[in-house]
Amino acid sequence: MTATRDITRRKRAAQTGQPLMVRLQPDLLAALDAWIAAAGNNLTRPEAIRSLMAIGLEKSEKGEG
Repeated sequence: MTATRDITRRKRAAQTGQPLMVRLQPDLLAALDAWIAAAGNNLTRPEAIRSLMAIGLEKSEKGEG
């Protein structure tokens, strides 16, 4: 008997972006994973990085950062 998995498909972005390779040290990767877990919305690492960048850029534009 095989186990069934609930696979949710994520939609791709409407526009194709520029791929970017980023290497993270273990401590920063652990912090990213902790942020994802705390967010509680099952983000992938790339989605989380994009979200954090958007938050940081928005604050920077407002002069908060």
